[in-house]
Amino acid sequence: MGDIEAPSSTRPRQTVLSSVLPSKEFVSSRKGMLLIAEVALSFVSFVCFAASAAAAFVTVPLIEFLAALFLMFAYSTKFNERFKGFLWPLMDFMRCVTASIIFFIISIMAVSKYVDGASQAAGVFGFIATVVFAFDFYLIFNELASFLKQGGESNDEPSRQQDDFSDSDSD
Repeated sequence: MGDIEAPSSTRPRQTVLSSVLPSKEFVSSRKGMLLIAEVALSFVSFVCFAASAAAAFVTVPLIEFLAALFLMFAYSTKFNERFKGFLWPLMDFMRCVTASIIFFIISIMAVSKYVDGASQAAGVFGFIATVVFAFDFYLIFNELASFLKQGGESNDEPSRQQDDFSDSDSD
């Protein structure tokens, strides 16, 4: 008797929960893992800064947490493919560059200037976040550089065909 109501009551929860959570393919991808690490490290750093004497630095991890969470949502739901007007890779690149620089600066300040444990922990997590953000912008930079070397084309074949049939006198 109790089995009749249980499947129908859990089915709507699963669809709502699955629509909010990133897809399994995205989570297992390199970009997904990097964004999850960025979200987690920014949140842990935010909590540590909020509990420390260096609470003035709490804004940076909060903003980076929200930005990484937004991009994780945008990439996992393919929101970025619907809005082609934005240069998503460039925006992600600038986010990672600024995050790594600012996390590095506030981590140095937290570790060297404050002596409480929460500030030291925030500095350590900030240094780890610096490395993750720097690795992410390195990968994005390599993707952007290879895209620009191809001349902005998504595949290499049309440019090769155009070169084969060109009527150039410089040969």
